Amino acid sequence: MADPDCELKKKLEQEEQRKEGTVATTSAVTEGKKENLFEDLDAESLPTIIESLCMNCEKNGTTRLLLTKIPFFREIVIMAFSCKHCGYRSNEVQNAGSIEERGCTITLRVETPEDLNRQVVKSETASIQVPELELEIPSVTQAGSMNTIQGVLVATSDALRLVQQSLVAQGEVDSGLQLGAFCNKLDQFADGDEDAFPFTIVLDDPAGNSHIENPRAPKMDPQLHYKYYMRTQEQNKALGLQSGEGEAGTAASGVPMKPNAFASTKVEELIDAYFDPSTEVVQLPGVCPDCNSDQDCTRSLMVDIPFFKEVLIMSYTCSKCGYKSNEVKAGGAIPSEGQRVTLREVTKADFNRDVLKAETASVIIPELRLEVTEGSLGGKFTTVEGLLNDIHQSFAGNPFVTGDSANQESKSNMARFVDGLAELLTGEKKFTLILEDPVANSYIQNPFAPNDDPRLTSENFVRTYEQDEELGLNDIDTHASTGAEDHERMSAPTRKDFDMAGKKTYS
Repeated sequence: MADPDCELKKKLEQEEQRKEGTVATTSAVTEGKKENLFEDLDAESLPTIIESLCMNCEKNGTTRLLLTKIPFFREIVIMAFSCKHCGYRSNEVQNAGSIEERGCTITLRVETPEDLNRQVVKSETASIQVPELELEIPSVTQAGSMNTIQGVLVATSDALRLVQQSLVAQGEVDSGLQLGAFCNKLDQFADGDEDAFPFTIVLDDPAGNSHIENPRAPKMDPQLHYKYYMRTQEQNKALGLQSGEGEAGTAASGVPMKPNAFASTKVEELIDAYFDPSTEVVQLPGVCPDCNSDQDCTRSLMVDIPFFKEVLIMSYTCSKCGYKSNEVKAGGAIPSEGQRVTLREVTKADFNRDVLKAETASVIIPELRLEVTEGSLGGKFTTVEGLLNDIHQSFAGNPFVTGDSANQESKSNMARFVDGLAELLTGEKKFTLILEDPVANSYIQNPFAPNDDPRLTSENFVRTYEQDEELGLNDIDTHASTGAEDHERMSAPTRKDFDMAGKKTYS
């Protein structure tokens, strides 16, 4: 049994060390075992105190560092600086978690003063644009923060007014007056002046760790649009993800044997069911997004699913830190129409049906008025029950609608939705599951194949111009890249949908 006097003495010593700024960093290693760097935030959480230079008076101040976990923000470092000599203070939040596999551009159309209160999680790698003001806030000018739309605009205006004062003090009066006029206009946007609406906020984050609140969650927000993209080599280098020049894009073929290192049990089941021993496993050099190791390869394998199509399975496992990821993509050409797959009257007996959800697919459950937009859950091969669990976890832990910052109405709405989703997971209530995919690459298993399933239907639909734009199809010129005879043969079935240049037309 521990001695109370010894425990008290130990706590007093730790408190004395904390006051003197000599608290050991959380990266210390004790008895050969690495301590947990990021602890949950509670009343006993103590910061690491470091003496550092004040950039205002050039005397020594104090920086406090706290490594913690916050919902959505994942693992973060909270930094606060104060100077007792001049009173200068500053604070910053930096994301210490993993970098997402894709970058993200979030576009919000601000239409009412209430939209200015939407919360924004901006990582240190994100930039913000307001096209109506021709304003761009680079990532280097504002640190990572959690703020509101109004707070971001006010902080930008305050920073620009300091620049204005500096210009006037240097005798550049005309430039100062122009900047002052711009700040006044920016203040109108921040104050919710009716003449400012509507305007657009564009948040672009190559690391994919930024977010803008959806107050209508779990419903779709027509004012909020997410677009995911693959980073360029320059962006990867800026994030520290490139291990060296000329390594990316070099491929090496593996041996024609069954892979045994795919990162998902469900993916392994897919391989077990449909694997062809003559299929070659292709390996591509990869960089781990967690530890930046370049010692392992991304494995890819083509698998043919009966009564559907070929799919490409990609998996990465890091031998250094244990990070695992996998993704399933449908192969083949992009069809001329999208597809909507509907499974009606879903019961517990349907929970084991295989589901292939492409990253471009939306998930709709009408009974809950739920629509999970494309890109939100990524591409995955799972079951009906697994898909419901993923949706439940993504909403149940959302701090914008369940945390201290959410208003009471949002909390009540989300609580009812999560309860409804939990009821569906019990299998006691029937519901409808819809996968809507603009490129027809999603699939719900038909256990009666090749016969029809009376509760499973699929229908084609014509993509909108915006959907074709996101897929990069509007700029494809088929007439220029194919021979005349090939073009006639390829275009004949849908000739009315294309103009003379081979580009698709819209009514």
